[in-house]
Amino acid sequence: MPHSPAETIRVLLIDDHAVVRSGLRLLLEARPGFHVVGEAGDRSTALALANKTQPEIILLDLTLPGTSGLDLIPELLAAAAESRIIILTGVLDPEAHTHAVAAGARGVVLKEKAPEVLVKAIEKVHDGEVWLDRSAVARLVGARQEASRKAARHDPEETKIASLTGREREIITLIGCGFRNKQIAARLFISEGTVRNHLTTVFSKLEVADRMELLMYAYRHGLAKPLL
Repeated sequence: MPHSPAETIRVLLIDDHAVVRSGLRLLLEARPGFHVVGEAGDRSTALALANKTQPEIILLDLTLPGTSGLDLIPELLAAAAESRIIILTGVLDPEAHTHAVAAGARGVVLKEKAPEVLVKAIEKVHDGEVWLDRSAVARLVGARQEASRKAARHDPEETKIASLTGREREIITLIGCGFRNKQIAARLFISEGTVRNHLTTVFSKLEVADRMELLMYAYRHGLAKPLL
C-alpha cells in the first residue's frame, strides 16, 4: 500500500559524515510525509536521540567512530523498541548486510542508489516490509553458491588425513614398507602396545577395518609407497 502524505514518518539519521546527514535531511523534508527528528554522528548521541525521539525509522550507517553499526543495532532497538532500522551504507559486502538483518535491521540500501530508492525503502519498511538491495542479494547468493561449489570439490579424505599425527604417519609409512608391529616398535623406540594403540586410532580416523584396508588406503592416498 503506497504511503499516504497525510501520515508523517519520523526519521532519525545516524551517519558519521555531517554532509551526508544534511543531504538526507534536505532530501526527506523536501517531500511530504517525512520529518527528520534528529541527527547523530556517534554512538552516544544516537542512543540518546533514539530514546528521546522514539522514531519510526532509523537510517543507520555501518561505519561509525569507535563502533560498528552492526553492534549498535540491538542497542538502538533496546532504546526505541518500535523503531525500524534501515542500513544506509557504502559497504558492498553481502555478508555484512546479512549480519545486519540478522541483528534486527529491516532493510539495507546502498548509498550509490538513487534517492527515490531510499524513499521507497523507507515507505516499505514503515509499512512492515523488509527491503533488501537486489544487487546485494545477488552478490550474497553468488558468494554462497561459490562456497557450495568449493565445498563440493573438497575431498573428504583430506580432512581424515589431516587429522593424523606425525607419529601415526610414521607408523603408516613403516607398515607400507612391510614392517610388523614388533619391528615398528623397535624402530620408533616404543612398545608394541603403543603401536597397537596408535593403529586403533588410525583405523578409526581413516575409517578402515584392518591392517590390509589401511595398507590399501595408504597406497591410494600417497601415505605409503607399494613395495616393488
